[in-house]
Amino acid sequence: MTQAGATEDGAPTGRAARELLTRAGLLLETARTVLADHTRAVDAVHTALKPLLDSLVRRELAAIPASRLKDVTEGRLRLGAVEQAGFTTVGQVHEANRYELRQIPGVGAQTADQVLAAAGQIAHAVRDTVAVRIDVDAPDDATTALVVALHRLVAAGPDVRRAVDAAGRLVGRLESLLAAAGPARGRLRMLFTGREARSRALEAVAEVRTAVAEAQGRELPLLFGQVSVDLLRAPESELAAWVDFELRSAEYYSLLAEMSGTGPDRDAAEGFLPSGMADRVRGLRLDDAHLRVSLRGYQSFGARFALAQKRVILGDEMGLGKTVQAIAALAHLSARGETHFLVVCPASVLINWAREIRARSTLRTLPVHGPERQSAFGEWRSGGGVALTTFDALHTLPAAADCGLRPGMLVVDEAHYVKNPATRRSQAVSGWTQHTERVLFLTGTPMENRVEEFRSLVRHLQPELAPSIHTTHGAAGSLAFRRAVAPAYLRRNQVDVLTELPALVQVDEWEEFSPGDLDAYREAVGAGHFMRMRRAAYARPGTSTKLNRLRELVAEAADNGLKVVVFSYFREVLHTVRQALESPVFGPLSGNLPAARRQRLIDDFGAVDGHAVLLSQVQAGGVGLNMQSASVVIICEPQIKPTMEHQAVARVHRMGQIRTVQVHRLLAADSVDERMLDILARKERLFDLYARRSDVAETTPDAVDVSDGALARRIVEEEQLRLATRTAGTAATTMPAAPTGTDGTARETVPES
Repeated sequence: MTQAGATEDGAPTGRAARELLTRAGLLLETARTVLADHTRAVDAVHTALKPLLDSLVRRELAAIPASRLKDVTEGRLRLGAVEQAGFTTVGQVHEANRYELRQIPGVGAQTADQVLAAAGQIAHAVRDTVAVRIDVDAPDDATTALVVALHRLVAAGPDVRRAVDAAGRLVGRLESLLAAAGPARGRLRMLFTGREARSRALEAVAEVRTAVAEAQGRELPLLFGQVSVDLLRAPESELAAWVDFELRSAEYYSLLAEMSGTGPDRDAAEGFLPSGMADRVRGLRLDDAHLRVSLRGYQSFGARFALAQKRVILGDEMGLGKTVQAIAALAHLSARGETHFLVVCPASVLINWAREIRARSTLRTLPVHGPERQSAFGEWRSGGGVALTTFDALHTLPAAADCGLRPGMLVVDEAHYVKNPATRRSQAVSGWTQHTERVLFLTGTPMENRVEEFRSLVRHLQPELAPSIHTTHGAAGSLAFRRAVAPAYLRRNQVDVLTELPALVQVDEWEEFSPGDLDAYREAVGAGHFMRMRRAAYARPGTSTKLNRLRELVAEAADNGLKVVVFSYFREVLHTVRQALESPVFGPLSGNLPAARRQRLIDDFGAVDGHAVLLSQVQAGGVGLNMQSASVVIICEPQIKPTMEHQAVARVHRMGQIRTVQVHRLLAADSVDERMLDILARKERLFDLYARRSDVAETTPDAVDVSDGALARRIVEEEQLRLATRTAGTAATTMPAAPTGTDGTARETVPES
C-alpha cells in the first residue's frame, strides 16, 4: 500500500483517501444542515399552529356537556358532584386540575383522575377533527404568524422535499461509512489497525467514493445549499406573506393539512381500494427528480397507482388534478430511464398539456399535430420526449407496430372518446395500447353510471377483467362499483379529498386558434378594434376552439351533476354560448334587466335539481347577487378590470357554498388574451400589495384599478406589428370612446350587441 495511491480494487489510499473522506465529511455536514434547517422551519409552523388548534379545541369542548364524559367510561363515572360544582361542560373539566377537582365534596383522588382522563380523551379526539381555516379578510396576530411560518416552506418550493429525502438517505449512509473508514485517513493508523478492521476501512472508502460520486452526479451539494438558503429566507414583510397566500392558497392549505394531520380520510384518498392493493401502491416510491411541483397526498397515490397497476383508468372528479398525476407518473418513468411517452387528447386541450408538462416537469414536449405532424413524429421517434397528439391525428401517424418503439407510457385524456370500438379513433388508440406496457386513461365521467362504457374502456387495458364487470356492480352504488373494478379503476371525489384546500380552484384553459378563429382575429386586429379582438374567438361558432372547450367543461359538469355559471363581458358571446349548449340554460343576466328579474332567474337556476347553466355578463353578475348553488365558473375571456372578475367569482364562492368552486378561464394563446394577462399580472400584484389592503379599495374597488386608457391601444399596436397587419401611418384603435371615472382611469362601455 502506497501513501497516495489505490488498492487493487481501486479504492483510494493515503492522501487520496484523506481528501475523499474530507469531501465526504463536508457533504455529510451539508446534508445535516439542510435537515436541521428544515426541522426548524417545520417546528416554527407547529409553534404557530398550536395556539390556533388549542383555541378551536377549547371552542368545541365548551359546547360538549359534561355528561358526555360518562360515554368514555361506559357509564361508570359518577359526575353528579362535579356538575353541581359548576363544571357543566367538558371544556371546563379539561381546563381544571386535579387539586381543584378534589376540593369538591364527594370527589376523591380516583374520581378526579378518571374525570380528567375522560376529558383528555375527548379533547384528543376533538383535536383530530378540527381544521384551521385562514381568513384573509380578518387577519390577526396568531394567523399571521402561521402564514409567515408556512411561507418559508411554500416559497422554498418542491425542491425541499427532494432535498430532505436525499439528505436523510445520505446521512444514514455516510455516517456509518465514515466511521468505518476512519483508519484510512493515515498510514500509521492503518498499520496499527487489525487486518479485519483494515479490510472494512478499505471497503468503506470504496463505498464512500461511490456515494460522493452519486451525490455529485445528482448535484446534491448544490441542491442542499440552495434549499438551506431558501429555508432561512424570511418574507419581505408580513404583508408579502399574506399576498403570497392569496396567490397560491392551495399550496399553503396542502402543507397545513400535512403539518396538522387533518388531511382527507385515507380510505377516501385511496379510492376505497382493497387493503392489499393499497398497501402495494403505497410501497412504490415515486421518483420526483424530474418533477417541478409538490403533489398532494391523494395525487401522489394516484400517480403510484398508475405505475403499480400499469394499465388503468384514473377517473377522479373534475378539479382534482388528473393531468398533474399523469405527469408525475411520466416523470417517474423518465427518472428510471424511459425516454419516449405518448399523450393522446382532444385538440381543445393539447396546448394545456404542453403548458402543464413544461411548467410541472423537466420533460421535453413535442406537439405532433397539424401539417408538420409527420416530421414531428419522426423527431420524437429519434429524440424522445413526450409526444402530444390528438385523436384525429393519431390514425394518420405510423402505427405502433410499424414505428419500432414502445413508449414508456401511453396517456389517453378524455378516454370516453374511445368507448366505441368501431370508430377510427378507438382503433388507432387500441393499436398503441396493444404495444405499450403502461397505459393510463383519464376521464372525469363517473363510470358507475356507464357500466357498458366502462367495460369497453377496460377491454383496451385489461381484457381479462372486462367479462367480470356487470351492471349490478354499478347499481350497488359507487363504493361497491369501485371495489369490484379496483384493479383497473381509481376515482376520488372532491368532497372526500379536498378537505385540506380552500373552496376555490382556478384553472387557465389555454386554446389555440382554429383557422377560422385566426381569420376573425386577424380582421379585428387589422381594423384596430380592441373589443372585436377580445371576442374574435367566438365569432365563428362552428370552428371556435374556446366554444368547443366550453362545451366539454359543461358536459363534464353535467356528468357530475354540477351547476355552472358562464361569465362574459359581451352579450353577443353569451348568445353564442346559449346557442351551443343543450343543457338547461338560464339567462343571460345583463345590466338592463330589473333587479327583481335577475334574482328570479338566479332562484329558478338554483331550484333545478342537478345540473343547469346560468349565463351572465360579468359586470351584471358581480353586483348584489348570490349564485352559491353553482360550483363551476367559466369565464369566456380575461377582463380588463381584474376587480370585475374577482367580484363575479365572489358571487359563487361565498359563505353558504358547500362545494369546492372551480374557476375555468378560457384563454387563446398568442392573442389579445395573452397580452392582457402579461400586462395586468404585473399591475395586479401591486394592487394586491397595496390597494386591496385599504378600506377604500374594499368598499369601492374601481377607486384603485389596474386598467388605463393606453392599455387597449398598446395591445392593438403590439398585435398589429406581430401579425404584420398594421397599415402605414395607422396607430389608432376603433374602440368606442371610453368614459372616465373620477380618478381619470378609462372605463369600458358595455356593448349592446
